[in-house]
Amino acid sequence: MCSYVNRVVLPGDEIENLKESEKTHKVLLGPGLYREADSVFASKPGVLKFKEPNVYWVDCQQRRYVPARGDGVIGVVMAKAGDVFRVDVGGSGLATLSYLAFEGATKRNRPDVKVADLIHARFIVANKDMEPELTCIDGQGRSSGFGVLRGDTCFMLTCSINLCRQILTPQCVLMKSLGKGIPFESVVGLNGRVWVKTRSVKETIAVVNAIQAAENMTNDQIKSMCTRLMDSLAGFSSEEMET
Repeated sequence: MCSYVNRVVLPGDEIENLKESEKTHKVLLGPGLYREADSVFASKPGVLKFKEPNVYWVDCQQRRYVPARGDGVIGVVMAKAGDVFRVDVGGSGLATLSYLAFEGATKRNRPDVKVADLIHARFIVANKDMEPELTCIDGQGRSSGFGVLRGDTCFMLTCSINLCRQILTPQCVLMKSLGKGIPFESVVGLNGRVWVKTRSVKETIAVVNAIQAAENMTNDQIKSMCTRLMDSLAGFSSEEMET
């Protein structure tokens, strides 16, 4: 096992003794790591993380997103240019999204995508030598949750990339605590954007405020905050019924 896991690494540090997959005998490098010849180095300052069976990445506090192949992101359609859409994902430049990169899309059956729409997509091309490219389908041509995000009671907030990674973990206390009292849908992008939709504008605002406030809280503080939030929403509901 790599002795650097859960330790702080700096750009240029060589990461040794990485654990390989027993089936493929390969190591998957995530954000913050790069390979040079037969060695692996850190490209960002942060804490080295590991996920079974063979995934490594550097967890760092950053707000500027750098596209990485396979990342699921939330983008804003900025323009239509011929057969592609130009999408803002929060990086240094715009990404492209083909109109054929949607489930069931053909030359005659084009997707209903407009400028300023929110898009949940994933990167299929992301490197320094090529323009980043997005798709809204998986390897089998299915949408798998990707596509246009719409709704009358939805909202997109911007937060740190580190918070988005925490929310995506199965053991995230915040999302579990909120889900006990408020039915809601959420899409989390690895580019620091979170889309939330509930039954009402009031509940959407409550969930958004809770997510923004949770970034610097402990798990106990998050549970306490969610409990107070549920009580306040219950109070509002009772007042509306009386009136």
